Amino acid sequence: MHALRPVRGVGAWSSMATLVAFACGCSRDRKGAVPLVYASDEESGAVVAIDPSRAVAVARIPVGSHPREVNMSRDGACLYVALSASPATRRTGPSFDEPERLDHSTDGIGVVDLAKRELVMTLPSGPDPAGFDITPDGRTLFASNGVTARLSAVDLLSGKMRGAATVGVEPEGVAVRPDGKVVFVASEHDGEVSVVDVTTLAVTSHIPAGRRPRTIVFSPDGATAFVTDEAGARVMVLDAVHFAPLGDIPVHEDSPMPSGPRPMGEALSPDGKLLYVTCGRGGSVAVIDVATRKQVRSIDGVGDRPWGIAQSADGAVLFTANGTSHDVSVVDVASGNVERRVTIGGAPWGIAAAK
Repeated sequence: MHALRPVRGVGAWSSMATLVAFACGCSRDRKGAVPLVYASDEESGAVVAIDPSRAVAVARIPVGSHPREVNMSRDGACLYVALSASPATRRTGPSFDEPERLDHSTDGIGVVDLAKRELVMTLPSGPDPAGFDITPDGRTLFASNGVTARLSAVDLLSGKMRGAATVGVEPEGVAVRPDGKVVFVASEHDGEVSVVDVTTLAVTSHIPAGRRPRTIVFSPDGATAFVTDEAGARVMVLDAVHFAPLGDIPVHEDSPMPSGPRPMGEALSPDGKLLYVTCGRGGSVAVIDVATRKQVRSIDGVGDRPWGIAQSADGAVLFTANGTSHDVSVVDVASGNVERRVTIGGAPWGIAAAK
């Protein structure tokens, strides 16, 4: 297991209280007049801060190797980012073989102080973290380990590994159910979602979830889980209480691309009524009505290979990280128009919006 790694110049952590205060009690980023958006650039090893109102990148924060998923801390003061030696852009699917030469000793979950705009520490996560989520009480972070088929639990109060569970092959998407009792992790290779008990770390169930499940989003009441199936061009609907498949929602594009839709990232509207799904090589965002479980609209032309997706606090604006067009799109939800595209270079992957 990797130890907690403070960044050079920041100093050692003298106590648990210091760790908590420094990692999650920082001041909010007040350098921008409007809430900023943060996108990971896997290629350059940085997180880019974006002012969406001016459509400009205002800061580039070095974080480490191949940053992927990003999530805000619950108080909005810090940003967590998954860091891995594995270059995910080289993955070709389930046949990917991990090169033995890769050094995973620097893998972890980076913690970025948004006021200082710098990486202040790297938490242990197990090798090759991709997706991760945090329990509602803010005490535990769960990260999928792609090369070892495990789900690692990190105690955020101590900064130490709590343990790990063996899950399906090539795990990626991770989501903690709103009640904080179980965590779901999607296995791309096995086409299933593993259900892990948060307290014991025991795998309690395996749910079929399509041909290549990617990400997971829960309904606000925690009764239903929506899982993107990239290879099946659909969103799988799961019973998140009894751990069983309920059906699927086909995904389409109004302006079809040759590759077809490849559902990837997801974001649920603040009122829980709409689910937004990025379609990867399809270059679009599918809009799904949660009540009817049908796609009601396709927002096309958002960028090349949109992956990560986030939205403003009021749900009026969507942001997508577009991997191969090297930019972030700002989408007006009401009109479905791409209002701005912000070039950040590299390979944008994950995205999070400050509240």
